[in-house]
Amino acid sequence: MRRFPIRRALPLSILALASLFALALLPSARSVTVTDVGADAKLLAKLDDDWSKVAATKDADKVAAFYADDAVAYPPNEPVANGREAAKKVWATYLGLPDFAISWKTVHAEVAASGDIGFTAGTYELSFKGPDGKKVAEKGKYLCTWKKQKDGNWKAVHDMWNSDAK
Repeated sequence: MRRFPIRRALPLSILALASLFALALLPSARSVTVTDVGADAKLLAKLDDDWSKVAATKDADKVAAFYADDAVAYPPNEPVANGREAAKKVWATYLGLPDFAISWKTVHAEVAASGDIGFTAGTYELSFKGPDGKKVAEKGKYLCTWKKQKDGNWKAVHDMWNSDAK
């Protein structure tokens, strides 16, 4: 006498075969790209540090080149700047101030597992000569979202900063 009659085992065999077939198709249904997010995060931190060095040159065109065409900048106490050209105008105003100097330091960089979006965050210091001729100094923080473009380069897509002043 059999413990498992063939007619009871048949549905289990079909289920097992169907499961194996589904598992075999699973990898082809969704291709997964493995990305070294650690290396990409280091790259973003380097890009951000390079951007700071470029800002020290006071060249608004070169500063704006770090933004994507459709980037959004959120300068403190000003309206949102939509697009690279609008962000360039914001930077040109800052860079045009007498004795303007700025630098920032990336404190944290991270890239999503998808490998196509990331962020940098850190601190900045800036100074300029105020309307009364006195030096104005400011310290603050920033958060920048980066997106990998079709050509593989990273561009800033959302850039926000504000002062630590109370």
